[in-house]
Amino acid sequence: MEDIKFRGKNRVERHKERWDPFQLNPIGAEKEQKRRCFQLAQYLVAIIVGLCVLASAVVAKGSLLVLSTLSSPTSMRTPKEKQFYMLMLVFCLVCPNFLVFIKSLWRCAFKSFVHPNLKTMSFICTIECIVSLGTAILVLVVMPQFDVLTNLFISGGVCILSAILQIIFQLQAETWKIIFPICSIILTSAGYCLLGVDYYVRVSSYVDSQSASCFVFVAIGIFSSILISFCWWENPVQATNRIQDTLSELDGFRDFVFVISSILRIIVIGAVYLFYYVIIEKSIVWEDFNLRSEDWELLQIGLVLFFLQAFCSAACHWFGVVACKIHAVRMSFALPLCCTGPSVLLLGLILFITQAQKLDAAQQGSITEFCESLVLLSQKNTTPVVLLEITRSICRTSLNSYYLQWPFSMLALEGVCMWSGFVTCTYYVWKIKVQRIERTSQLFVRRLYESAFIDLSLLLNTKMKVARARNHESQDDIQSCVIYLCATMWHETYDEMLKILTSMFRLDRYRGDPKEEHKDCFDFECHIYVDDAFMTEKDTGKRLVNSYVNDLTQVVIEVYRVFTNKEPDDVSIVETPYGGRLVFVMPEGNMLYIHLKDKGLIRNKKRWSQIMYMYYLLGWKGYISKTPQKIKQKNLCRESLVSMDGEIFFMPHYDNDNKRKFISDDNVYILALDGDTDFQPKAVILLVDRLRMYENVGAACGRIHPTGMGPMVWYQKFEYAVGHWLQKTAEHVFGSVLCSPGCFSLFRASALMDDNVLKRYTTTATRAAEYVQYDQGEDRWLCTLLLQQGWRVEYNAASDAYTNSPQEFKEFYNQRRRWGPSTLANTLDLLHSGSETVKRNSSISRLYIFYQMFTVGSSILGPASVTLMVAGAFQFVFQLAGTISIIIASIPPVFYIIVCFVAKPNNQITIAGIMSVLYAFLMTASLFSIIGDMVVQGTFLTPTGVFLVSMTIMYMVTAILHPEEFGMIIYGLMYFICIPSGYLLLTIYSLVNMHIVSWGTRESNKGATEVKKNHNILCDRNCKLCCWDMKLQVTQETENLMIQQITGQTGQQAPPLAITNHETAQPAASNVEPQAGRDTSKEAAEQGGRKPRTAKDWMELKSFDTMSSYSDDSDEKKSISTTASYDDDYDDDHQTTDLPMSDWVSPVKEEFLKKLTFANLKRNLQEQIRYSLRTKNLEDVCEDLVAMLTDTLSGELYGVGPEDALTESQLEELQQALTEQARRTLKTSRMERLEKKVQRAIQKTLTAPQVQKLDEDEHDFWNKLIERYLTPIVDTKAHLDEVTRELKSLRNKAVFLYFIVNVLWVVATFFLQAIGNDVISIKIPKYYSNGTESGEYLKVEPLSLMFLLSFAILLLIQFLAMLYHRVYTLIHVVSYRSTEKDYKLKDIDDDDDGLTLENPNTSGLSVTCDDL
Repeated sequence: MEDIKFRGKNRVERHKERWDPFQLNPIGAEKEQKRRCFQLAQYLVAIIVGLCVLASAVVAKGSLLVLSTLSSPTSMRTPKEKQFYMLMLVFCLVCPNFLVFIKSLWRCAFKSFVHPNLKTMSFICTIECIVSLGTAILVLVVMPQFDVLTNLFISGGVCILSAILQIIFQLQAETWKIIFPICSIILTSAGYCLLGVDYYVRVSSYVDSQSASCFVFVAIGIFSSILISFCWWENPVQATNRIQDTLSELDGFRDFVFVISSILRIIVIGAVYLFYYVIIEKSIVWEDFNLRSEDWELLQIGLVLFFLQAFCSAACHWFGVVACKIHAVRMSFALPLCCTGPSVLLLGLILFITQAQKLDAAQQGSITEFCESLVLLSQKNTTPVVLLEITRSICRTSLNSYYLQWPFSMLALEGVCMWSGFVTCTYYVWKIKVQRIERTSQLFVRRLYESAFIDLSLLLNTKMKVARARNHESQDDIQSCVIYLCATMWHETYDEMLKILTSMFRLDRYRGDPKEEHKDCFDFECHIYVDDAFMTEKDTGKRLVNSYVNDLTQVVIEVYRVFTNKEPDDVSIVETPYGGRLVFVMPEGNMLYIHLKDKGLIRNKKRWSQIMYMYYLLGWKGYISKTPQKIKQKNLCRESLVSMDGEIFFMPHYDNDNKRKFISDDNVYILALDGDTDFQPKAVILLVDRLRMYENVGAACGRIHPTGMGPMVWYQKFEYAVGHWLQKTAEHVFGSVLCSPGCFSLFRASALMDDNVLKRYTTTATRAAEYVQYDQGEDRWLCTLLLQQGWRVEYNAASDAYTNSPQEFKEFYNQRRRWGPSTLANTLDLLHSGSETVKRNSSISRLYIFYQMFTVGSSILGPASVTLMVAGAFQFVFQLAGTISIIIASIPPVFYIIVCFVAKPNNQITIAGIMSVLYAFLMTASLFSIIGDMVVQGTFLTPTGVFLVSMTIMYMVTAILHPEEFGMIIYGLMYFICIPSGYLLLTIYSLVNMHIVSWGTRESNKGATEVKKNHNILCDRNCKLCCWDMKLQVTQETENLMIQQITGQTGQQAPPLAITNHETAQPAASNVEPQAGRDTSKEAAEQGGRKPRTAKDWMELKSFDTMSSYSDDSDEKKSISTTASYDDDYDDDHQTTDLPMSDWVSPVKEEFLKKLTFANLKRNLQEQIRYSLRTKNLEDVCEDLVAMLTDTLSGELYGVGPEDALTESQLEELQQALTEQARRTLKTSRMERLEKKVQRAIQKTLTAPQVQKLDEDEHDFWNKLIERYLTPIVDTKAHLDEVTRELKSLRNKAVFLYFIVNVLWVVATFFLQAIGNDVISIKIPKYYSNGTESGEYLKVEPLSLMFLLSFAILLLIQFLAMLYHRVYTLIHVVSYRSTEKDYKLKDIDDDDDGLTLENPNTSGLSVTCDDL
């Protein structure tokens, strides 16, 4: 209700100013707000992760202490039991080394291998052997000799070397913080001293018959702790930046070093175990390792403790990483790990106090009597073994002294010192600030964790200076980046344009003023490239923008009004060699460019628009940023700067170019968009995170949601959902995503600029295979080029984008007719170069290539599989024999293949629609028949039943794991019944029509262009002759031309023929150089090829008329040729200032001049003042100023109508009056410091749209770019015929291959059915649903079972990958929510007057326009 009242209030204010106060309010224009449920979920996840870290660390540490106690020589266990528990202790130390060995070996074998530096590797392996030696001695030799409390405390001494190095290298940002490592050394040393004193008291007090030999173990324990502390030498060293070259070199072959060092560590652990217990102690009896049935309790206790320790230590390490990545370092990482030791002690005391009464035979007197009585319990089977041994170990402390029990306080003090020592040593962990998403290697120095000291290992392993984190102490900020949003438009509707513009303005609001820093450290520009933006008016012959551009300008104005309640302020109109450009400054100061492409001057369609903006943004802008002297200084005052009251301010677009000088190409990104994409700022930032944190990622895509209404959209919703849920996640996890869709993908500039990427992307298709691969799926081909060069493509499931999908059956089939062959062609290209790609790309392994081969094989066999599925449906529904059902099921596909070869495309689609409906009825009947068969059989444990039930469960679980998309599961039934249409008929249609390479969607123009085109039509007839559709159209100009030709007039005297919007235009003679034009065409025709024209040629050509008859068969040539519209208003000297503006400029300028009407001026002034003074403390001043200036405006323009535009003189007088009134008002309020802001707001309100000329250097760039890569191509008839022949030949080969493979599969199944299940079959026992065996057998052909199992295994692999991907998506989402932007008004800032060129150290000195 509050929203309704707020909108009503705004409407009333607008109604006071004009009679048309109504406006559109696109969905999503409101400010994004943090949802409370997400905040609660964020804290809940942090609490759960913190508890998991604490619980796993406590269990891991406690199980290790129990194992060491059970294997102690003083334990009451038998020698056989002690020997087994010691072996479990060895396994606990070996387990993390084995896991690291497996992971590193995998990466070396299937990812990348770098030859190591032997000197560096030898040094690292030596350190690892020393650490492993110390760990093995401490855990296997020393700890069994000590009591459980001493073992708990002694591990705190492993931080001593780290503290020493912190002091030596002085790593503290503030000098006083050096006290922390100093205290750590003092406390750790005190703990060691107290350990020696404690054992001296025990020996002198005869506690538990302690002998003097214990001092040897105390010394060995201290020495081994020092050896273990070498484990984390790299952490303080890498923070010093002293041996960065060596460490960077080590990062290259660290996987291989881990393979070798893991083996060495395992060998050292085994050597220590064998050396001490075989050679020194001689306590190992090899026969005792043969456990018998009576040793079940021993085996159970030992294995449970081992698995608890191994699993929980690994889990603690993983949850610790998660805690850091979700920005819960203090609450979920540092605090739980620091509390691990006290928690283990507290838990042990609680268990001791609560469970001691279970020791029934123990005396309940003094502590000494209680401990003596424990010996009697060792022979009783009813006594809990673990509880007994832990209690017995506690009795070895000073508590069991007959003389003095106060020395036990020294043991407690020892624990306090050791715990305080490692807490002060790792103080820096509490201050670490991480980015939104961090790699594990950027959080922790070592991949290996020490399971024996899991809590200390994680804390000491945390990097002291996290790479690229926003840390104000270390000045280690996030790298700034520039994002270019590039949307390509091709005949979008008004609503579709509204979506993309609203999304861009949302990002502008999220980013805020580009002169201010943003926590996400990014700047951006928006570029929209409009194909086919011009038309020629019939009546006047003027070259004007068409109705699509008119719609786009209206959308920009409407969206600007919605976001700011005013008209666009800074608008520039620029004539360019490719057509024109509109430049807008968005509300927060970021730039929006709309590039209007004239298809007579530059190539149209999406791929060429992409090449256009890549060369402009990466080539040209990158060039001028690297060579700033190329920026012309002569236009500095007129274009680069806006002058006002003697001060100079940078325009935002020039400021972005200036920032680009300090940003590497690795941190420049291009966000590829379609003209109907809808997205939130969050989606962009999440993609930026992927590229910012992983340097080998060349592109990243988000989750694409199709929008629209109708059955076709329902089918696509589930298809997209399954494709993203399972297929894309599997590609991301196991290798790399193969296709980053062009409707919403972020590309790294350095990846696009790499060799064999952008340069090859400019290749013009000349052969049949190139037409299919290059032009039918340009986004997939671009990703293939990136993968082949070694770049990785990733998928982020939390980055949501919405785009319109085909709603009509015909449009859907035509779209997939492009996608299907292109997907297959690019995948086969990648597989063909698989060996080279594996060498270059560390993300693609041979196993991944095999996985893709399997998926390609499955897709090729898709038609046969669907045919056999339909045959099974016939068999279920009509109870037919297997052979008969296969024959019947094969008839429709064969019939449709014949139809596709002989009928026209439209008729093919019509027949496919009818067959799809029939197939849908059959699939529905089949579904219910399968369910009925399971009911009749009394079990679902049949191959078909198990497959159907398991798929249903898997999709249901998958949907549950995507809670925001759970509703997609509803469309699963629609997807199921459309499987024959989507995987059989569509495949046939795509293959047979492969020779048609037209776009298939948005092929027609609309709106005002069509109206103008029909003004002078004299005859418009549709004729049918057999299977040919013909359209005859005669216009007034055509009739005049015919009359002139009949009466003998020459072509030079004929009036210019206007262009229409048909793609297949018949060129007429040019009235500038008619003979030359005819000769050129004739020469090109004789060559039988396509002749590209230069930019100069295109400017000399006149318009052509379209007078043609065409049919559906003309799609073949229509799709290949690019018909150009030609502009006769350009000549070679159009850059000079003496020439008048082009015809299209004035109408566009008039549209934006409406902002200078009285009604718009009043509203614009009010909102501009409010925006300029949008701080918390200026509300009152702002409203007073608005009221006074509004009164002044009304007084000055008394008598002016609300729709009347002001003249220049009126604008000058009005600006003077408003400026004077503002000065008086601010002086009265004692707010003179705001005068500059208010003056700037007044000037922006009264500024008219500017018509500018393009910079000479940039003009030259565009001319050369068009001449080199983007010149429109004229396809001669001979070339079209040749390409059509090649495409049909390629089509025939592809159809033959598909046909043979699928027929072989169907025939093999048919003959297996014909031979009979009794001869060749696999017998599967039949079970009822309760698990009992029925005694009957189900007979299945081996071929069908093999395919069914293969498909099930593939889905299972994808399902597991989805689970893995879901976890890391959750981590990313939670980390984003913790840094999400709050839209709050800032406090007043006196210095916020914009970026100026004045010297802050001088008074009254400023640079003026006249000085320049």
